[in-house]
Amino acid sequence: MDLLRQILSAFVSLRRNVLRSLLTMLGIVIGVGVVITMMEIGAGAAKSIKSSISNMGTNVMMIWPSAVKTSGISSGAGGSVTLTEADCAAIAAECLSVEAASPTLSRRGIQAIAGNRNWTPFTVYSGNEDYFTVQSWKTPESGRYFTKREVDTAACVCVIGQTVKEELFPGENPVGRDLRLNSVLFKVIGVLPRKGANMMGMDQDDTVVVPWRTMRNRLSRSGSSATGAGASSSTTSSASTTSSVYPENTTTIYPARDSVQAKNYPLPIRFNNIDQITCSAKSPEQVADAMMQITAVLRRRHHIAPGMPNDFQIRDMSEMLKTMTSTSGLMTSLLLIVALLSLVVGGVGIMNIMLVSVTERTREIGLRMAVGARGSRILTQFLIESVLLCLMGGIVGIGAGRCASIIIAKVLHWPVSVSLNAILLSAGISAAIGVVFGFYPAWRASRLNPIDALRHE
Repeated sequence: MDLLRQILSAFVSLRRNVLRSLLTMLGIVIGVGVVITMMEIGAGAAKSIKSSISNMGTNVMMIWPSAVKTSGISSGAGGSVTLTEADCAAIAAECLSVEAASPTLSRRGIQAIAGNRNWTPFTVYSGNEDYFTVQSWKTPESGRYFTKREVDTAACVCVIGQTVKEELFPGENPVGRDLRLNSVLFKVIGVLPRKGANMMGMDQDDTVVVPWRTMRNRLSRSGSSATGAGASSSTTSSASTTSSVYPENTTTIYPARDSVQAKNYPLPIRFNNIDQITCSAKSPEQVADAMMQITAVLRRRHHIAPGMPNDFQIRDMSEMLKTMTSTSGLMTSLLLIVALLSLVVGGVGIMNIMLVSVTERTREIGLRMAVGARGSRILTQFLIESVLLCLMGGIVGIGAGRCASIIIAKVLHWPVSVSLNAILLSAGISAAIGVVFGFYPAWRASRLNPIDALRHE
């Protein structure tokens, strides 16, 4: 009850000079408004950066066969044949942190022709029905994505990006139209949503996606693959040529392999293997767990003994995410420091006005002390007035900051994100400034000599 009486008394004191109180609050209003605006711009920029990086696949992991050394010469990454489609299915089924997994092949330099128009996409990708989930293409702009049946049957269907659509089908709906990739006729069944350029400046919409079996069996025969698909098809062709030269009923001089040998030492048949598996974790934070789970699954499936090196390697893009996150965090911190400096300036204004108020009310203070008021009560009274000024300025500043953020988002089209932490922080800082910058004037008032105060004119 006593505190409520002091608060009401502080309101009465502030109302004695409304204009001065409002001008004193103005510094806090501007400071808090700048804090809210800067932190919301920083939060929006960080969210935009994370979204842009996410489009590139920060939660994406790529699995390749490891290198092979023959007579001291290393073949480099992908030189061995260890990954199979069954490995990809096991990763998707058994790894709890993995959202989706897909075999992946890609090729460049493939010419796309539709009617009398032609275009060479930056890259032609291939994968299974989960490839679009892995690459964060959740819903097609039009049409549909290919199905598991179309992947298994190596159907000649494709999904094109926005750039390819604009170059080959300007002003038209390409769904259901024919598209030739080299000499193979494909049917366009869907259009990818627009992604724009990635952080490296490459156009993510300049692409065509086909089923991976179709890439391996149809497109890879006409040239080399960027990921080794050409080697797969050439091996297949060689196998078929060999089978035609050498009869199948030729008597072998080697004993047949028993079931234990077949299980522990599977033969690396090239056309049953895949060159790369691309996976996506459920979130960027689960990438490390996903990599551990994938490693455990592949080591078990490949019968790798403890202490032996992996016959595969896993790469992710977590380093880019960490770098960009730290950069956005640093930018937000710098903006916050600038905003806090403006609050400090407002706090200095509060101290100045409170010192003026103490000087003006010296006789009043002496009179209250003369009738029995203690120094602690005088100190509390002036502190409450200072905190009230700052809190009222903080409330108005929060509203001004939100309005400024909305105007910036509408006019300048900058990314802005509402930050509850910024609002709570601003309210707390306002109260803290009232205490810190109002303490000295309040302490000075509480230390006045009652006799000298009563003599003050």
